Amino acid sequence: MSNEIKETMKGFLNKDMTRRQFMKISGKSLAGLSLSASMLGLLGVTQEEVNASQVAVLATPEGLLVVNADICVGCLLCESNCTLVKDGATSSYSARIKVTRNLMTNENGVGMYADLNRGWEYFPDTCRQCTDAPCVAACPANAFTQNSRGTQVVNEDACIGCGLCNNACPWNMIPVNPDTNKAVKCDLCGVCVDRCPSGALRRVSWDAVTAAAQAPWRG
Repeated sequence: MSNEIKETMKGFLNKDMTRRQFMKISGKSLAGLSLSASMLGLLGVTQEEVNASQVAVLATPEGLLVVNADICVGCLLCESNCTLVKDGATSSYSARIKVTRNLMTNENGVGMYADLNRGWEYFPDTCRQCTDAPCVAACPANAFTQNSRGTQVVNEDACIGCGLCNNACPWNMIPVNPDTNKAVKCDLCGVCVDRCPSGALRRVSWDAVTAAAQAPWRG
């Protein structure tokens, strides 16, 4: 066995290394990566979907949020359920997960009309849960706090609704709710995943990711 293979094995044999590997590609397509059968099964995707740039992962404190655009039907239930649970009313603008805004505007082609054969391509998007979050650094009111799960959340009592956090976010994922004048941000509650009818969203724990990464070396 070559030294290169040995080092690769070592890298996959601990949770920290696995997490760091996925952090590097968080929010990006997995296209170009050849995944093992165990990892494909865990993520609930096929290699063909990966090769077609249809699969992306978001690395969070608790694990991966897997987005499979190939089976997203654009029903927007993730957006409506998010705001129904969090705000008591449906609102695409205030949703912590975004599909609608990607339908017409994305320079990379995600979410836009592809062609006559493929039709529309939908892509759910949400907070990247950054380690060094620019939204937190930009907040003049120190309105962000970290919960017990390691997720940055908005303290509505402290939020002044200035919108600087959303401006600082590279993906503009923290809109200010026009009804409450408070910033809204994903806290990884999982309601969008649980109520997705097509299975386009999936949560996977870091322990499960590590086990799947180790599986090819176990035989």
